[in-house]
Amino acid sequence: MEIVARQLLRAIRGARSQEAFSRRLGYSSNPVADWEAGRRYPTAAETLRACGVAGIDVMPGVASFRPEEAAQLGDADDAGVARWLAALRGNTALNDLAARLGVSRYAISRWMSGDTRPRLPDFLRVIDALTGRLSDLIAAWVDIEQVPALLAAHNQRHASRRVAFEELWAGGVMCVIETGAYQDLGVHRDGWIARRLGIDVQTERRCLARLQDAGLVVRSGRAPYVIKDALTIDAVAEPEGTMRLKAHWASLGPMRALAPHPGDLVSYNVVSVSRDDLERIREAHIRYFMEVRSLVAGSKGEVAALINVQLLTWDV
Repeated sequence: MEIVARQLLRAIRGARSQEAFSRRLGYSSNPVADWEAGRRYPTAAETLRACGVAGIDVMPGVASFRPEEAAQLGDADDAGVARWLAALRGNTALNDLAARLGVSRYAISRWMSGDTRPRLPDFLRVIDALTGRLSDLIAAWVDIEQVPALLAAHNQRHASRRVAFEELWAGGVMCVIETGAYQDLGVHRDGWIARRLGIDVQTERRCLARLQDAGLVVRSGRAPYVIKDALTIDAVAEPEGTMRLKAHWASLGPMRALAPHPGDLVSYNVVSVSRDDLERIREAHIRYFMEVRSLVAGSKGEVAALINVQLLTWDV
């Protein structure tokens, strides 16, 4: 992350000389040269102040990056940085975050309480560990091509998002690719995936082409496709696309309720409950979803399945 920090600082400076920018920041010495050489780094708040001096308004980028927590940054001073990081952490356990970052729980706690000020590389590490979207934030402040250490991953993630939102069946195609039944074919058979999903062969071909172009699946000769990277979406950055994707998969439920396949389980409850109990049901709904994700993460791909979980209310 030190390389990313150095490249970001260079991008913030722009066309100004290091000496001139240091003077603009109010220094009589030339700390910008030390920052860009990696001899030492500014604090997160000092970096955000440098953005302002360079004419970069950080707040619109923060608001588009994580709108729910943006207000916590306030004036982007030390206290604001601490509040914002704490808001980004949410319910993430400090021990888990410390393990991801390779630093002590105590150090993270002090950054988020404002007792110590994180230097830029640590600030960037925390954001990346909590969101997985550091390049999106940086791209909102500077041209991402000026931060080449993040460019490849940034482009890959955005290509993956485009596939997910533009080819709604892509996720299903990837799930079938993961199954042993497909891999055991030994060769890719045109239309085999389509028949399993109940889609036309043109949709299968289009999804495979887009997934391959995005670097998410690979293939050698006539062999089956193999998953190379995960298909990711960003519900925060693409709320409308996420809603379309949810609607797509939710729409399959009514179809299968009318024409169920062996093993399908479609159930419902129409109920009248207290608001307190509704909140308990909502919490149980979330726990179920998280438990399913945990089971999937440790499971071997033998069957592709769709798990729809819905809780809808009529507020009277």
